[in-house]
Formats: sequence, C-alpha cells, structure tokens
Amino acid sequence: MQHVTLNNGVEMPILGFGVYQIPPEQTQQAVAHALTAGYRLLDTAAAYGNEEAVGAAIKASGIPREDLFITTKLWVQDAPAEGNTRQALETSLAKLGLDHVDLYLMHQPYGDVYGQWRAMEAANREGLAKAIGVANFHPDRLLDLILNNEITPAVNQVETHPFFQRTADHALMREHGVRHQSWGGFAEGKNDMFTHPVLTEIGMAYDKSAAQVVLRWLIQRDIVTIPKSVRPERMAQNLDVFDFQLTDDQMARIAALDTGETLFFDHHDPEMVAWLSKRRLDS
Repeated sequence: MQHVTLNNGVEMPILGFGVYQIPPEQTQQAVAHALTAGYRLLDTAAAYGNEEAVGAAIKASGIPREDLFITTKLWVQDAPAEGNTRQALETSLAKLGLDHVDLYLMHQPYGDVYGQWRAMEAANREGLAKAIGVANFHPDRLLDLILNNEITPAVNQVETHPFFQRTADHALMREHGVRHQSWGGFAEGKNDMFTHPVLTEIGMAYDKSAAQVVLRWLIQRDIVTIPKSVRPERMAQNLDVFDFQLTDDQMARIAALDTGETLFFDHHDPEMVAWLSKRRLDS
C-alpha cells in the first residue's frame, strides 16, 4: 500500500474502502471482507446510516486501532451549527465505537459552513479528529474556506473519474496543500466504464481490468480513492493495482475521455442545493 502525507503530517493510505450505498445489514460483513483483503482506510458518513456496522466490523477484526485510518462525515447541521457539529461528531464516534477518527469531513458545502468548520477545528485541536477536511467543495467555496479560516482542509473529496477529471480543481488543491480524494471513481458504471474500449484496451497490456486501470490512473494522479464492493474477489482485485505503471501515452488517452461535466448532480444547481440543505438525518 502506498500512503500520502496530509498537510498536517498525518499519513493516509492512497487506496481505501468506501461503504456508500452498502445497506447497514450488509456493511459489517463487507467491511470484514475488506479488512481481511488488506484495506486499512475505511470511509463512511453519518448520512450513509452504517457507521454502527463499520464500528462492529472494526471491533471484531482485532486489528490495532493505530493500523486503521477511519473517515466519517458531518451532515448539514441546524443552528447553532457549532454546538450541533460537536454533538454530531460525538454521535458518530459513539456509533463507530472509537475515541477519535483519523479524518472528519464536512459532507456538503451548505448551511453555516463557518460555524461547522470552527467546531471541526476545535475537534482537531482536541484530538477527536486527527485531520479535518471537506467534500463536494468547488474551487470557489474551497478557496473561500482556506482564506478565511485558521486550518486549511486536509482533504477535499469530490466526484472524480475518467469522464469528470477535475483537472482545474486538482491544480487548486495541489497549490494550497489540500489532498484530492475521489468519490465515484468508477462512475457507478455509467458511460459503459467497465467495458469502455479505451480502458479495456489499456488493461489488456497488463492483464488488468478497466476498473483496475481507473484505480491506477487515479493513483498516478496522486488522488486518494475509495472503491466500493460487496464481493470479496472484487475487493482483492481493486487492491491489486500496485504492480504496473501506466505510460504517459496511456494517461493521455484516459485524459481525452474527460467531458468536464458531472454524471450525478451539480452542487451549483439551486434545486439540489435546496434538497441537500433541508435534508436531516435520523439520530
């Protein structure tokens, strides 16, 4: 496993296991398989509804806490945002059965972002979150947060895959020391990603699948990625991407697939902003 160093010195695996859209009743077993396969970065969120199952798998694994890197995420909080953010983090820690997380992300760039961030900064200082960051922040919102707060986000987790490569976002993050992390790296199979002729042809040169080519492409762009699967054989396959190197020509061919547009939803869309801002989680 390769690791990256965040802007506060914390080390993070470049490849982890995501549990988005895994039902809670399947999550513990899926995480157990992932840990057995060798994953040590686990990515969950309050909004996923499966933190307790992730925590149960961690506890049952017997793996030392210091060998794991656990990420969870804060959902949009009602006012007063600072107090509710602290409460939300404590709730997540209780569900996970942990006394700290390695990375705590603000899941959406909405609500009282500054109040939420101040509470996250305090949690970071107290050791409840070894690193703090954001998700789904476009460059303007990310730069605003950086320029007007004490702690620069360690990570920005955004939709990133061959059809939406976020090249300008990546450059801004690199300039300001923010680690780029991908969600949706496989585009959930859209645009025939798993059988795409460019990706499959490149993979044939290394006896790798299109999915493995995508993961390798992300890693070579220095982007942390968190593929999801409930199949142990696919989990193992997704880890098997450190024994080959894409050429500059192959990287360029994949770069040519970029459409510059989301395949899911636009965080600038007023209807989506309203829907995400109003959504609240069951405690």
